[in-house]
Amino acid sequence: MKVIIVGYGRMGKEVEAICAQRKHTIVAKVDPVCGDAPALTKELADQADVAIEFALPESAYDNVKLYTELDLPAVCGTTGWYDRVDEFRNLVTQSSIGYLYGSNFSIGAHLFFKLVARAAQLINPFPEYDIMGFEAHHNRKKDSPSGTALSIANIILENVERKKTILTDKCDHSINESELHFASLRGGHIPGIHKVIIDSEADTIEVSHSARNRGGLALGAVLASEWLKDKKGFFNIDDFISERLKYTQMI
Repeated sequence: MKVIIVGYGRMGKEVEAICAQRKHTIVAKVDPVCGDAPALTKELADQADVAIEFALPESAYDNVKLYTELDLPAVCGTTGWYDRVDEFRNLVTQSSIGYLYGSNFSIGAHLFFKLVARAAQLINPFPEYDIMGFEAHHNRKKDSPSGTALSIANIILENVERKKTILTDKCDHSINESELHFASLRGGHIPGIHKVIIDSEADTIEVSHSARNRGGLALGAVLASEWLKDKKGFFNIDDFISERLKYTQMI
């Protein structure tokens, strides 16, 4: 597979390493600061099967527009534009490309999501069990809570009827039964820890995912690009994961 990397920061370099491991060819690394091409061109796009993007959110719309114009399928790990998802979908569906996006490309994280969903379903009939969440990241992370934490919290809300709202700020009151508290911690060099705690007077159950590095995110993006290469349409990472899991007994 011939790949163009759009955005050659830390994640772009991880994607490059995974592509090398899987014997894919890098056509170009597009980045105005540290790439070998400052911008994506038709000449580059004609040489590639897919683009893998981890760039700045302010460039995401211009990039997707360019992919559609250049007839280049793309996997987008750039976040911060999801309030415009309908605009992106309209562009893609009026074109002939495949476009797949997601906030977390870690295969392990998506398996974790499935485990959390099943655990939440199991405790739904048992009000004796409360559920809460916790996430920790390095001191350079700019957002809090993480996008992954919010995804987990929404999974819990979908499966535990008594939980209605997500509380991510400091909890300075006795928590209501309808509130789901998801706390955040920042410091050090932690790549990412997400934990769901299920607790009763009698016992505690924990489901957790700890990322060791960005390699898992890069691997997921490359696997998703392999899946996308011959497809057309607007996809989320969940579409890829669900298809890979459809022959298993998992939810």
